[in-house]
Amino acid sequence: MNKNRLEAFSDGVLAIIITIMVLEMKVPHGTSFASLKPLFPVFVSYILSFIYLGIYWNNHHHLLHAARVVSGGVLWANLHLLFWLSLVPFVTGWMGENHFAPVPVALYGFVLLMAAVSYFILQIKIIKANGKDSVLAKALGSDAKGKASPVLYTIAIGCSFINEWIACGIYGLVALMWLIPDRRIEKKLKDGAT
Repeated sequence: MNKNRLEAFSDGVLAIIITIMVLEMKVPHGTSFASLKPLFPVFVSYILSFIYLGIYWNNHHHLLHAARVVSGGVLWANLHLLFWLSLVPFVTGWMGENHFAPVPVALYGFVLLMAAVSYFILQIKIIKANGKDSVLAKALGSDAKGKASPVLYTIAIGCSFINEWIACGIYGLVALMWLIPDRRIEKKLKDGAT
């Protein structure tokens, strides 16, 4: 199967998710800077989620760029990822509107955890469709960041009931880990081209 349709569909879904998130931010009725103060938690949660969606979009692009073909399993794994990412606007809004209360922060982490798990499944399905000697299989190697992320999300979910700011700090830390695009795939693609 051609991967271009899968990539175009995924890009469109991610664009819609980001649009929904920004539309959830309500405009204040006041005209002073003080009227923006109650929106600060909503804006902070939006920024964190926007960064996460950007990270997924960027790494998803690299992932598909390394793939030659996609299979039915890849299509379903991709939909699984998009399902969890489509919940990001809901948990973002709930967390921001409730000023980072423990349960919304925990659910936010659960959605991030499930997105990470579904991304891992997508990687496995792409490697299976393209072979164990594919560029992607060689590039991923041990995938330390990919293995550390779910562990950190799980810790953060537990921490959200002790101190929600520690949990949010862990979510920020994971985002920082992934902020720089995964260069392993780019390097393997360049090595294969030379």
